Amino acid sequence: MALPFARSADFAMDKDAGEPCRKLLADFRCGIHADLRRNGFPGCTVFDCFGAGQKVSRKTFSGRDWRGDPEVARRMFAVFPVMRQLHELLWYLDQAAAMPSSGPIRDELRRASGEVDRLTGGGPGELAEVDVQAVRERVNGLLSRAGELARAGVPGRGKNRRGADLMGARLKGADLRGADLRGAYLIAADLRGADLRVADVTGADLRDADLRGADLTGCLFLTQAQLDSARGDAATRLPPALARPAHWMTPTA
Repeated sequence: MALPFARSADFAMDKDAGEPCRKLLADFRCGIHADLRRNGFPGCTVFDCFGAGQKVSRKTFSGRDWRGDPEVARRMFAVFPVMRQLHELLWYLDQAAAMPSSGPIRDELRRASGEVDRLTGGGPGELAEVDVQAVRERVNGLLSRAGELARAGVPGRGKNRRGADLMGARLKGADLRGADLRGAYLIAADLRGADLRVADVTGADLRDADLRGADLTGCLFLTQAQLDSARGDAATRLPPALARPAHWMTPTA
């Protein structure tokens, strides 16, 4: 409802922000949730709000229904993108604090997490005033340090590929252990059999990247959404906290 999307390879139709998706049911569920990819909506399958939608609807707006009050709808949809970014930062901070190598900055990470969490508890007006970019910059500095501490223990760690344009790159079998791939563009990259252990992939774009047989064990800040947007197979090695996407096991994967 809140976010827009355009007809493309990711979405089968156009939808404006604030306009209900035609597949939305009366009980707020998706009418084609079990068959999104087959119906041309792979973009929906890789989106993760990190629990922000539930927080906004149940806590910030105390369960009020946007369909019954246009003003509530307007304010709710303005707040949601802010909450989504704050919840994403909380996820990254939790991941960073859990890393054994983060000992030197763990207290800073926990303080930052507490500060961001307090922001998420504000009312609609307070949330609308949050300078999300400033918050992201402060947190990203800490997350970058956490990544550096983790990668420091990797012998001969990979090169700094932060923000690199690696779209369609031929990286089959590449040794990317401990590489800095923060924000890298790896769209449709060939990473078959690549070693990505302890590589920092914060914000890396893995859409349609070929991860068949790749080793992502211990990959830093890898999200389920990143995996869901990529291609892989039964031989792809994953961190234990992440699930192997169902579409990897189909003939079209």
